[in-house]
Amino acid sequence: METLSSSSNTDLDIAICGAGPVGQALALLLCKQGIPAGRIALFDAKTAAQAEQDARTIALSYGSRQILDNAGAWPIKATAIRQIHVSRRGHFGRSFIDSKDYHVPALGYVARYGDIIAPLQSAIQRQGIRVYRPVMVEGLQESDDRVSLHLHAVHTEDEQQSAEKTLLSANIAVQAEGGTFTDQSQRSQRHDYQQTALIAHITCSAPITGRAFERFTDQGPLALLPQDDGYALVWCARPATAEQLLALDDAAFRSALQQAFGHRLGQIQRVSKRLAYPLGLNAQTHATARTVSIGNAAQTLHPVAGQGLNLGLRDAFVLAQCLSRHADQPQAALQDFIAARKTDRQTTIRLTDTLARIFASSPDGSASQSLLGLGLGLLDMVEPLKGALARQMMYGWR
Repeated sequence: METLSSSSNTDLDIAICGAGPVGQALALLLCKQGIPAGRIALFDAKTAAQAEQDARTIALSYGSRQILDNAGAWPIKATAIRQIHVSRRGHFGRSFIDSKDYHVPALGYVARYGDIIAPLQSAIQRQGIRVYRPVMVEGLQESDDRVSLHLHAVHTEDEQQSAEKTLLSANIAVQAEGGTFTDQSQRSQRHDYQQTALIAHITCSAPITGRAFERFTDQGPLALLPQDDGYALVWCARPATAEQLLALDDAAFRSALQQAFGHRLGQIQRVSKRLAYPLGLNAQTHATARTVSIGNAAQTLHPVAGQGLNLGLRDAFVLAQCLSRHADQPQAALQDFIAARKTDRQTTIRLTDTLARIFASSPDGSASQSLLGLGLGLLDMVEPLKGALARQMMYGWR
């Protein structure tokens, strides 16, 4: 980790704002493409320790595993998803996707954010890529031949804060730090679903190894993802319902969850502390002659299909290729990137947005919700359609 000062090297090829999984993967993939590590730098407001201690649960697709492996940041501590069971609560119709049918070891993986970051940070150190922490990027100023980054490092000593500001320049600046939906400025595609996601870790009396569940309720999807000794829970509901669920004690919450999910995993035995966050779509394709946004900085999605980070990692993979292909033509590289990512981004956004709106905007038990249940049953009978969906979930549009 580098310390920001007025003597820092101000001559960079690529400055990456955000040292999360997408930003770090991009830096490593750029090195794989032959761009010298000394010409790349990352900037992040969090310390490395804060990033590694982040316990949020993340769903990684099999395609994301391939990208992280290519970047030199695999294996990670994760639980494999080998089967996915999708159903509608209280209705006939379900779909079952098995990794064996697609000749892959897993459809995806479940990992904590910190466990994804740790091997990425180790690989960054091995490559000699500079990471400046904790640093705030206060603004970008673009000229014909460079991008200037206005940076602010804050140090706390004896409860007194001293601020140091500096100016760095780069050939290209990549915005890879998006924040959360409620903290972001409005983009061209924005929709507040009026849904809240409750997240927790639970254990059950009859777990099924490697099987994930997505169960559509009248208020939104309820996902149980295999993780460690139990399951990561993501339960989407309307804000009033979510508030009521948060207020329940553990026994009452387990009872409510049991009623919503059923008994496919036996009795729900333990539940961890519950957290909640609002859900929304906020997306916009952005690139200038020398700046571009990727990952959560370009698209924040509803978690219904678990595609947020996976879409961002695909952004990083393609951007590294484009920047290598057009090494001396930044504008051509960024326009090539935007064109190359258009179909995958639009397909993934449309899929998640459609599923989210069915529950966020429709009355409970509406025709659109009933059609979804019917569609799940038909999906299992039409193998080409199910295969197309499985490949989209694993790899995106390629």
